[in-house]
Amino acid sequence: MHARNPIWRVSWWLPLAWLLVLGGLFFLPGNAGAQALDEAQKQFSQGDYGGAITNAQKRLGDSSYRTDWRELLVKSLLMAGRYDEAYTNATAGLNDYSANVGLRLLARETALYQNNPAEANRRLDEIRILLEQRPPTYQSGADLVALGQALLLLGVEPRLVLENCFQRAEKLASPPREAFIATGQLALDKHDFKLAADAFRAGLVKFTDDPDMECGLAQAYENSDRTEMLLSIEAALAANPKHIPTLLLLADHLIDAEQYAEAEKQLALALAVNPHQPEALAYRAVLADLRNDTNQSRQFRADALKFYKRNPAVDHLIGRKLSEKYRFAEGAAAQRRALEFEPEYGPARRQLAEDLLRLGQDDEGWALAEAVHKDDAYDVTAYNLSVLHDQMMKYQTLTNANFIVHMSTNEAGLYGDLVLDLLSRARETLCKKYGVELKQPTAVEIFPEQKDFAVRTFGMPGNPGYLGVCIGPVNKANSPATPLPNPANWEDVLWHEFCHVVTLTATKNRMPRWLSEGISVYEERQANPAWGEKMNLAYRDMVLKGDLTPLGELSGAFLSPSNSVHLQFAYYESSLAVDFMVQKFGFDTLKKILGDLGDGEEVNKSIAKRTATALPEIEKQFAAFVRTQADQLASGVDLAPLPNQRDETEFAAWKLAHPKNFYLQMQAAVKAMDATNWAEAEPLLKTLAETYHGESKGDNPLWLLAVTQRHLNQTNAELATLTKFARQESDFVDLYVRLIELAGIQKDWPAVAKYAGRLLAVNPLISLPHRALAEAGAATGDSNQAITAYRKLLLLDPPDPVDVHYQLAKLLHARAGSENEARRQVLQSLEDAPRYRDAQRLLLEINAKPLQPSTNAAASGPKAGK
Repeated sequence: MHARNPIWRVSWWLPLAWLLVLGGLFFLPGNAGAQALDEAQKQFSQGDYGGAITNAQKRLGDSSYRTDWRELLVKSLLMAGRYDEAYTNATAGLNDYSANVGLRLLARETALYQNNPAEANRRLDEIRILLEQRPPTYQSGADLVALGQALLLLGVEPRLVLENCFQRAEKLASPPREAFIATGQLALDKHDFKLAADAFRAGLVKFTDDPDMECGLAQAYENSDRTEMLLSIEAALAANPKHIPTLLLLADHLIDAEQYAEAEKQLALALAVNPHQPEALAYRAVLADLRNDTNQSRQFRADALKFYKRNPAVDHLIGRKLSEKYRFAEGAAAQRRALEFEPEYGPARRQLAEDLLRLGQDDEGWALAEAVHKDDAYDVTAYNLSVLHDQMMKYQTLTNANFIVHMSTNEAGLYGDLVLDLLSRARETLCKKYGVELKQPTAVEIFPEQKDFAVRTFGMPGNPGYLGVCIGPVNKANSPATPLPNPANWEDVLWHEFCHVVTLTATKNRMPRWLSEGISVYEERQANPAWGEKMNLAYRDMVLKGDLTPLGELSGAFLSPSNSVHLQFAYYESSLAVDFMVQKFGFDTLKKILGDLGDGEEVNKSIAKRTATALPEIEKQFAAFVRTQADQLASGVDLAPLPNQRDETEFAAWKLAHPKNFYLQMQAAVKAMDATNWAEAEPLLKTLAETYHGESKGDNPLWLLAVTQRHLNQTNAELATLTKFARQESDFVDLYVRLIELAGIQKDWPAVAKYAGRLLAVNPLISLPHRALAEAGAATGDSNQAITAYRKLLLLDPPDPVDVHYQLAKLLHARAGSENEARRQVLQSLEDAPRYRDAQRLLLEINAKPLQPSTNAAASGPKAGK
């Protein structure tokens, strides 16, 4: 997404702005520098900060030293946490080079780490005065980068700085590495991850093995491709094993994966370089919070703020990580602490806005998000939220005592009542089952555009694999209008997400991801055997190949799966872990574990305590449980995979050795179907369906058998096959369409209504299920069902609105108290077809009755409003 056209927000910079835009400042490429300086900078890049400090200190005695040596010394001292020395050297450097912007920026930074914000502000003001009085002619791209960094601090529009400083420096004949890093970092700060990745990749072409650029590239991949992120992390640490930003990024990833002990190891490595590193200590505070060790968390936070007491980045980081663990109230409190230090600190303002929206505090959240966007037009997340807010203002709101549902107006009319009904059933079932009392209504947002769902959830488009997301008291889901590769059952999705509300409440938002997802998938299957993930051939192969993840590492399986199948398997394995614990130790044990989590206990300790079994033994028993599930799938069936590499002779021998191989027989059946040899395909498919029919949709022999029976005109057999198949399918549109058709032919109206309801749960945005329900209701005398269905059918702009209006008018005429609406409907029918005799006669019948007082018969149902 692109921000709106930037403007200069600081009026006194306008002359300088024109100089930049018109090319009034000229920048000459600097020389490569002395060999000694190159060696010292190489030491710094490779993590030998002590060596870089020693070399720089030796050079400072030379009266002809370059500013690069002083800057290198200050940066090395800052990296090592030697803040007093860094401050002294930065100040001394200004005595020799008073007009150097880069040194003055370092003087500002070191003043902050002396707990002297007044001096830091004075240094920035000195830069402003310097540039106002005498805009310099810079001699190198590094100077141009320093100018840009100063302008950002002074409030100049980031896009103008990007284009006229950083990117201009990149285009010099000998561009400095700092130019690519500055571009990439600014893009990261503004969540423009594509530009960030492009900048760092371009920099790595010219400066290979640069740890700063590899780390930046890893950050650019963090929200989209964890596998690529880890590869860049590996490259950065290969270049510099002591690279603190990379060590912190790896720790961040490990915290996300709930590998807390491993995260501590990375933080220890960073703190070995700089014992006072504020971000590393902030991460330790996060880990203490996740252990519910409040005292230690406070101590680590105090340590992080020791040298820079009003550093907003510390609380921002703590709050961001807590929010990523669904502890939004604590996260929001941390952002407010950051803003007490620096009220205009953009990252904390943006994060607080998102936290408030996740907590259901929409008025304050949206207002803050809009303010952030107004102040920073380049911030991609803030821009996306602003656009989304404008879109959501058009949504309709449906409410009852326990839910607030936001969805598009058209979709609200088509299935909003079904959404409220489904959610109410989920609440009644799951809250009672888990002993949870919800003290506030649950907000549910259903987005017809996947990009809007992604922006509301992640701050930007992308992450197409998600159907729904729960963030505490707010659930979000893609609607059936979203063009996904495979349609999903929206009832299943909403049940799954609401289960998260229940379990997060039960644990006070303190539960590992694997357990949270596992319970939700487990409860899908409990609610409807056709819902949720189940063992299939792909999962069986993964289990038999040893792809099962130990429970202690299972949350990490969600972060960087090699493909979508492995991601779905993570959900399935998590649900099996819950199934295993319930079967082995009882449902009450699961509830006690959730209670322990809410009390602050670590999950592995709770599992061991409540099951009286050590975690390694639990993992061993669980692995055996899953292996049994895999072995029992199609037990006795030859499921040996077809050879990949084979010549004709070898394959012929293989076929002789595997005459009843499932895949071989499926191949033969499909070949016969492709040749329209239905009589040959039928017996093969019957045998296959009896052997194994656990796959979904078109991969199931039951479906292929039904297709074959249809071509053989075996209607009754086809209906029996499809009915059997429907017991295990929840989102196969073609299946329900055909069952509705067959049931309608046989006038089996209860079956028509049943399968129309199943189709509505997949796609309520097509006419067929509504028309089927209307016809079934009319045929069985269920006028309320028929009237509701015809009303919804009209919202879909049917090809025959004349008949729909007429049928609706007939039903309303027959129902007491609905004459006025019946009159309106028949008049609409006659408006399009004035000579429609049946409608004319119906109008005469209606007019023969006296007029009724005006009522709104259509207003029954959930409360609705804009």
